Amino acid sequence: MDKVITISREFGSGGRELGVKLADKLGIPFYDKELISMAADDINIAEEAFRHYDEHIVVYDPLDRQYYHAFSDVYQIPMSDQIFVAQSNVIRRLASHGPCIIVGRCADMILTDSLNLFIYAKMKDRIKRMLELESEAESDGKEMERRIREVDRKRKEYYQYYTGNTWGRAQNYHLCLDSGPVGVDGCLKAVLAYLGEEDKI
Repeated sequence: MDKVITISREFGSGGRELGVKLADKLGIPFYDKELISMAADDINIAEEAFRHYDEHIVVYDPLDRQYYHAFSDVYQIPMSDQIFVAQSNVIRRLASHGPCIIVGRCADMILTDSLNLFIYAKMKDRIKRMLELESEAESDGKEMERRIREVDRKRKEYYQYYTGNTWGRAQNYHLCLDSGPVGVDGCLKAVLAYLGEEDKI
């Protein structure tokens, strides 16, 4: 595999887990939250600020200087835009070093020659998965559904705002997989077959 693989995912669908397992099978680097610290280092902004804006847009009063951090004294650029630019630069830099897997952050639109996956699942499957993953947390199905819908909404708005494209639209990806029926391991086998890497299944 000689291309960067990007993974866009609905919250709770297992996209991150798929990325970790796929990177292991292919023997290539995996990047998700690591992008935050890399980009934060690049423009000398605290990681907490990056996490605040990670994959969602925060709208503030444009005249409130509290929410601006200028690259120079001349230009006042909204923090969310600076963070997107910084992450985009990191994504391009990582891609220039060779094949890897990058989760989220509009990487499928930032890169021009990547293989783009979208992982989704029915709401009931995502609720079940998240409740199992966070078994210690005091959360019921309704609260988890609310949280899932909120994260998806933010991701969709972020993607639309920075790319002008529709998040989750099949035509924007090379391969879309429903993790509900076959789980993450089933999706992993499907991706490896799609890549012609059947020997790694």
